[in-house]
Amino acid sequence: MHATLPLLATTTFPALTRRSVETLQVNLGYRCNQSCLHCHVNAGPQRKEEMTAETIDALLAFITASPEVKTLDLTGGAPELNPHFRRLVISGRERGLRVIDRCNLTILEEAGHADLADFLARHRVEVVASLPCYLEENVDRQRGKGTFEASIQGLRRLNALGYGVPDSGLILNLVFNPQGPTLPPPQESLALAYREHLGREFGIVFSQLFTLTNMPIQRFGSMLVSKGQFNSYMQLLRNAHHDANIEQVMCRKLLSVDWQGYLYDCDFNQQLGLPIAGSGRSRLHITEVNAAVLDGYPIQVANHCYGCTAGQGSSCAGALGDEMAAAPTCGA
Repeated sequence: MHATLPLLATTTFPALTRRSVETLQVNLGYRCNQSCLHCHVNAGPQRKEEMTAETIDALLAFITASPEVKTLDLTGGAPELNPHFRRLVISGRERGLRVIDRCNLTILEEAGHADLADFLARHRVEVVASLPCYLEENVDRQRGKGTFEASIQGLRRLNALGYGVPDSGLILNLVFNPQGPTLPPPQESLALAYREHLGREFGIVFSQLFTLTNMPIQRFGSMLVSKGQFNSYMQLLRNAHHDANIEQVMCRKLLSVDWQGYLYDCDFNQQLGLPIAGSGRSRLHITEVNAAVLDGYPIQVANHCYGCTAGQGSSCAGALGDEMAAAPTCGA
């Protein structure tokens, strides 16, 4: 694995400051039932890092002390593999939070998780599901043979419960990311292509499609280095930068928490080892602050931040701004 932080640290990206925290994004651990080529977490079945019950309790105490937090966004790895996942979901919903599960879909078909979809529906959890293309060949190339078929089975299971069905109140959003070192196509037109193909071929419905730019870090960044494409990809991101996207970047209102409870401006900074520092500490822990303390803190920026402002912009909720001209295909 090639380290990419040394290639990103020197930057001309504009300085940013934090605003009021609205979303608490929690990485419950790096264990996953898949090992995807684009994964910025380098997650996989062999990873052992996992948030403990004690850190879950600290998270809940932070939420209680931080009424400005409205959304609990659970990610990983596969967050559902953490043994405390369901307790955290229930506790978040009891506190009136919007709870998001970033689901890889195939986990719904794994042994021991047969009732997972029912659990999510019962607690009205929003599902953000990774499906990097609507074509089987492309998905299996990026995520492993058989992944597409298992993902379709997972989507059908969710649809049967009402997920993605208009007026059901059960939100099912899909996530696209490019196959290689390119920018995503326009989000709205690509969503139409997804709806048409998935609906026609499989009877699948969903709420929205989010297009995400691949970050030049961890597994994807290392692949770029190995292929001699890192510099050209970074040039693509810098050339496509739009100042208008800066106002909407997710790190202004999101707080990322790693499996040990340390704080970051975003999940990408978490994977690069760029924590939030303060009060004489090199990194802050969830037990040391509440959300209000972080308002106005400087955001740790580096060259990977151009991935969030390039083209139509990119965030955990998809595109930020106007679409750039491009063909609506997921085969790039």
